[in-house]
Amino acid sequence: MDLLNDVGLEGLTLRAIAKELNVQAPALYWHFKNKQALLDEMATVMFRRMIGTAGPDVAHEATRPQEPHQPHEPTRPHGTWQEWLTLGNRRLRATLLRYRDGAKVFSGSRFTGADHGPGMEASLRFLTDAGFTADQAAWATSTAYMYTLGFVTEEQGMQQPAPGAAPPVDLAERAETLAGYPLAVAAGERLFTGYDERFEEGLHLIVAGIEARYGVR
Repeated sequence: MDLLNDVGLEGLTLRAIAKELNVQAPALYWHFKNKQALLDEMATVMFRRMIGTAGPDVAHEATRPQEPHQPHEPTRPHGTWQEWLTLGNRRLRATLLRYRDGAKVFSGSRFTGADHGPGMEASLRFLTDAGFTADQAAWATSTAYMYTLGFVTEEQGMQQPAPGAAPPVDLAERAETLAGYPLAVAAGERLFTGYDERFEEGLHLIVAGIEARYGVR
C-alpha cells in the first residue's frame, strides 16, 4: 500500500514489490498468482480499513497467506435512505482518496472473503424496507457506487497525473483555446476545480434521480 502511494498503479509491479521486500519476484506468486489477485486483496484491505475491521497489523495484511476473515457486524443503517446512501458514498470517496490511484485499484477488483456481505445485506434490507424492490435496491446502490468510483477516478487522474503526463488543466490556457465559446470557458471553473462541491452536487443529483425514478420518498 505504501508503494502504491509512492509510484502509483502503473509503477506497482510484482518486480517492484519484490525489490521493496528484498525477496525474489517468484516468491510473491506463492501468495498471489498474478497482479490482479494482488489488486483484489489490496481493494479488500482498503475496504476493511473503511469499515474498521482491518486489525492491528493491516500494513502487512496483503503480504501474508490469508486466513479466513471474520465478517463484521455493520453499522446499523439509520436516517432516511437518501441520507444513508449519501453517507455511504462520502465514506467510499474518502477511502479511495487516501491512496494514489485508489479508485483504479477498486475498479474491476473483486473483494476476497465475505467482509462486504453483512454491510451489503443490511443496506439492501434497509432500502427494501423503505419501499424499494430488490432489483431497485441493487440498481440504486450500484449506480451511486459507480458514480463515486468514476468521479474519484477522474479526480485522481486530474490531480495525480502519471509520470510524464501533461499537468492538470491550465484554465487560462484553456480559456484562450476556447475563446470563441464563452459557455465552455465559464464551465471550466466548475469542471476542473472545487471537487468536494462537485462531488456533493453530483451525488445529490443521483439520489434525487433515484427518488424520482422509483417514487420512493
